[in-house]
Amino acid sequence: MDRRSFVTTGLAAGAAAATGAASLNSAAAADAANPPKGGQFKLKYAPHLGAFGKHVGGDPIENIKFAADQGFRALFDNGLPGRPNEQLDAIAKEMERHGMTMGPFVAYADFGKETFIKRDLGQEDRDMLTGRIQRAIEVSKRANVKWALVVPGRYSDRMEWAYQTANVVENLKYFAEMCEPAGVVMVIEPLNALANHPGLFLTKIAQAYQICRAVNSPSCKIVNDIYHQQITEGNLIPNIDLAWSEIAAFHLGDTPGRNEPGTGEINYKNIFKRLANKGYDGVLCMEHGKSKGETKEGEEAVIAAYRECDGF
Repeated sequence: MDRRSFVTTGLAAGAAAATGAASLNSAAAADAANPPKGGQFKLKYAPHLGAFGKHVGGDPIENIKFAADQGFRALFDNGLPGRPNEQLDAIAKEMERHGMTMGPFVAYADFGKETFIKRDLGQEDRDMLTGRIQRAIEVSKRANVKWALVVPGRYSDRMEWAYQTANVVENLKYFAEMCEPAGVVMVIEPLNALANHPGLFLTKIAQAYQICRAVNSPSCKIVNDIYHQQITEGNLIPNIDLAWSEIAAFHLGDTPGRNEPGTGEINYKNIFKRLANKGYDGVLCMEHGKSKGETKEGEEAVIAAYRECDGF
């Protein structure tokens, strides 16, 4: 399962109406009387909107309710910018009602273009990226979400690596300055070149750390995708520790297979324990598939896997 699948799922979800203040209070009281099955998770594992479609359908509001009932404290949706504004408002209200946090959405991720590595973006690319960041700021306000994911694009075979790095830093500085007044945090994501995304500029945590330190802005941080980093370089916990000051969020997925924890080689229980011990209160986006398929059984297996890993 790749990011495009998540974006498509997000864009295809149905619209939802906002609820009134009285119904919000009534529903909140009902939630308090019916605590989550198994209790709330210790960390903010975040299913994507639509993750529980076989149980409750594709409506995002029903998915939020179901996730909260299972004890999840967060959600994410890569495709938030493609949703109508009135739906974003409804999602934000329902998330607030359950005390849930929305994780990063995708502001820009073109795997086929050289963009941020250019010294001169050109007017067309600058206008395009400016539009993406402006929409990200609007989505952030409406959906009450702080983080917008940016993939810097492909590297060039025709330019020294150090120049490309310097250009990425300068371009990220430009867009970070747009984000800072709104309190929006761009999170740059290193992706693996071996299994999924050959040719991309950003692949390693140390590389992302170097860039964020050079940009030197609270609006430029890292989303550490554990799935990608296990494939790229391993050394997961030491890299988390070394890059800690620049990490704002995590993506999850086991490997091989890119499914729920426990289906591959990553010791997620130890990783989650480390994050809890470090006081991490951010979002961990469950950006993976289901080992038992898109079925009720598959959805239940995912919930069970996180219950097991959350038992550290």
